[in-house]
Amino acid sequence: MIKVSDTAKKKIIDLMKEDGFDAATDYVRVGVKSGGCSGLSYELKFDKNTGEDDKIFIDNDITIAVEKKSFLYLAGTILEFSGGLNGKGFVFNNPNASRTCGCGESFSL
Repeated sequence: MIKVSDTAKKKIIDLMKEDGFDAATDYVRVGVKSGGCSGLSYELKFDKNTGEDDKIFIDNDITIAVEKKSFLYLAGTILEFSGGLNGKGFVFNNPNASRTCGCGESFSL
């Protein structure tokens, strides 16, 4: 399962509205792709549809879609949002990552 913090929830709802999505009916698509300075990087986007290979989770009133192949890397992850002057934006606190880069956007197992 992937969890969503309260601060991430608020930011997701705001961004979805700005982009023409509805947090009550649409999805936050979270994934992993190869690349980044640590080997794997995170993907985060909004989607109106799900695929047959997606796992669907609802946490903190946010519906998350994850492809099965990405879920293996993301199980137990908490999606957070860090704002302010030193904020990084969305942050993935991934218990499966053995190493992350300084910016927090990529990881390795």
